[in-house]
Amino acid sequence: MATALIVLAAGQGTRMQSDLPKVLHELAGAPLFAHALASGRALEPEITVLVVGHGAEGVAEAAHDIDPDIRIAVQSEQLGTAHAVAQARAALAGFGGDALVLYGDTPFIQPGTLRAMRAARAAGAEVVVLGFEARDPARYGRLILSDGGLEKIVEFKDATDEERGVTICNSGVIMANAELLFDLIGAVGSGNASGEFYLTDIVAIARDRGLGATAVICDEAETMGVNSRADLARAEAVFQARARSEALDNGTTLLAPDTVYFSHDTYVGRDVVVEPNVIFGPGVTVETGARIRAFSHLEGCHVGCGAIVGPYARLRPGAELSNGAKVGNFVEIKNATLGDGAKVNHLSYIGDASVGAGSNIGAGTVTCNYNGVEKFRTEIGARVFIGSDTMLIAPVTVGDEAMTGSGSVITRDVPAGALALGRTVQVVKEGAARRLFDMYKSAKEKRKKGR
Repeated sequence: MATALIVLAAGQGTRMQSDLPKVLHELAGAPLFAHALASGRALEPEITVLVVGHGAEGVAEAAHDIDPDIRIAVQSEQLGTAHAVAQARAALAGFGGDALVLYGDTPFIQPGTLRAMRAARAAGAEVVVLGFEARDPARYGRLILSDGGLEKIVEFKDATDEERGVTICNSGVIMANAELLFDLIGAVGSGNASGEFYLTDIVAIARDRGLGATAVICDEAETMGVNSRADLARAEAVFQARARSEALDNGTTLLAPDTVYFSHDTYVGRDVVVEPNVIFGPGVTVETGARIRAFSHLEGCHVGCGAIVGPYARLRPGAELSNGAKVGNFVEIKNATLGDGAKVNHLSYIGDASVGAGSNIGAGTVTCNYNGVEKFRTEIGARVFIGSDTMLIAPVTVGDEAMTGSGSVITRDVPAGALALGRTVQVVKEGAARRLFDMYKSAKEKRKKGR
């Protein structure tokens, strides 16, 4: 059966105490709602609809950056979850498959759980609800179950004392045929303690019509919602613990796991060693056998097999390190490629550049890529030796097996095999240092006497 995904992301999130819409706060380097989209992709949805409200323009823009084909529905007034889902009706006009409703502030629903919901639909239940056994039911809505399946969902405010004693609680995640879902929503009223249109009411409406409803039960941890900064911090801790465990299970060595931070899309291959205090921003791939040394920060980059990064290195977006490349302490690489075995070991900036295989970049080298208006590239060939403290003024090319003298400022192309020297002739003045020191000391003594 074809599936559509509806993700609710319209709330303001007042408890976040932020001008930023709640779903744009980041978890593991991605907006909160992106995690719900990633969960839903397990069902390979034909259509994805994001329901936005507070900060709609910004949320929609972020969504299209993630998925250009996503459809946006706007909930201009927040009148409850049923009302929010109803805003997706037009975006799903003519769609005859199932619709799955997820929440942009609930990032940990697992693919296997969603597949279990789809299996329950295939087994004949017209409405499938995701529930969990709560350690502390608190103010969650309760799932009222019977031998015939799921009878109804009761919000805490409207529950009797007996119903509040139930510990199977509602996650809010629902799956049903799309046409049926919107038909049931049309029958939902707002005669409850909050005066809102609850999506959960569709279960009782479906049962009154003789339709079957059932619940799939998942681990409570999957249903963790993010409503405050404290919740966001807890969610980040949960994500990082899972990511570290997966990395270890997949053959990565983490010397101090609790000090390593992953992003939602970090890929680290087998036999990679990650030293303490390393941060992986979004878009990082590290291939087999590489070593990431302590206090390095990587984002938007690719590190080849056997490469070494750090300590104290920064790889920015567009950095491409080929197999066996080395980037050392206090080196920054941005939008640049290093060929096989190339080395940039000390105190250098390589930006908007390419460095050929086997080349060595001396300490203090800078590719001067920006003139205040435009950026230009530096092309360095294979087996090149760049002397320490070389300034390469882009656009400039250094040919294969060429060399620059230390302290040079290179403003013109260097042919293959050539030596380029771009520094002034050294002048030596015998005895001048002593004379200068004597002059400085004399001036200092005069100042002291004049006080």
